[in-house]
Amino acid sequence: MNAMMRRVVIGTAAVSMALSVAACGKAGDDKADGGSSSTGSKSKTIGLLLPDSVTARYDKFDKPLFEAKVKELCADCDVQYANAAGDSGKQAQQVSTMITKGVKVIVISAQDAAAIKTSVQAAVDKGIKVVAYDRLAQGPVSAYVSFDNEKVGELQGQALLDSLGAKAKPSANVVMINGDDADPNAAMFKAGAHKVLDGKVKIAYEQSGLWKDTVANQKVTAAITQIGAKKIAGVYAANDGMAGGIATALKGAGISGIPLTGQDAELAGIQRIIAGTQSSTVYKAFKPEADAAAQLAVNLIEGKAIDSLATTSLTSGSGDKVPSQLLTPVSVTKANVKDTVVADKLWSVEEICTAEFAAACKAAGLQ
Repeated sequence: MNAMMRRVVIGTAAVSMALSVAACGKAGDDKADGGSSSTGSKSKTIGLLLPDSVTARYDKFDKPLFEAKVKELCADCDVQYANAAGDSGKQAQQVSTMITKGVKVIVISAQDAAAIKTSVQAAVDKGIKVVAYDRLAQGPVSAYVSFDNEKVGELQGQALLDSLGAKAKPSANVVMINGDDADPNAAMFKAGAHKVLDGKVKIAYEQSGLWKDTVANQKVTAAITQIGAKKIAGVYAANDGMAGGIATALKGAGISGIPLTGQDAELAGIQRIIAGTQSSTVYKAFKPEADAAAQLAVNLIEGKAIDSLATTSLTSGSGDKVPSQLLTPVSVTKANVKDTVVADKLWSVEEICTAEFAAACKAAGLQ
């Protein structure tokens, strides 16, 4: 082969290789635009990280509602989901995984608001926007959506006082089982409840239940031993999950007819309210919260302003001032179950009024 021919063959091969590489690059770019594991700059992937699987709301309501709203707002957006299962270290790893996948926005309900700060910073350093969901994570988050959590505590405290009626006296012994100290919401619930209860009843025993029914059961059992079964006027439980464990402990000690609060309007909590073993819960409508988080995430991923959505601001535990959207909670008692959780189709009458609760439902006017 002469020199001229060799140059032609080599040149042709080089062009062919260049075209092949370009084609591969184009395929990768296409995947970046729509693929869920891409790190491409045009990715429209949102990471949704929720804290635990013990609280019924997260997998049953928050996740599907958030995904549906994102799809409605942004047809070519993709949601990657992970649940920390109550493990803050696992959630930190999940943030790292989302960073590696090239997500553009992370929506996170922190298992531990302080511990997640480093992970939030790592995400922001990679150009990822972070939305704190339900719990205000520390670090440079772009927005926060939740309910007015101090108001939640106020509603819980007032419901307890209302249930006590004339028995609400400075000498009345009340047991308080608060949420996990690692959750900043727990401190706000606690503060709101104390604002209402202090001076009107005696907080005779107060501990954290760590959002676990088993721990709450143990704490209340200790309170009964310390105070005496007949001397407890009421129990403040920060959520319905813990209220379930507390109700079991109270029944085991032969205690009935005293106020027991809750939160989250879980099905079991609503059924206890109908049956009279829990006096109240707080309903924080999941759909408006999930919808708000989805709108914030899509606006951020599309480079749109969020000031019309996050109309107030809160300061996190790390001192960061965060644009915030706060929704309004509602107190639920036996008197308004039909007008709240049933009317909103959170739970149907059929779901609430199983055979075990049929008589109580009839007495409450649900059937």
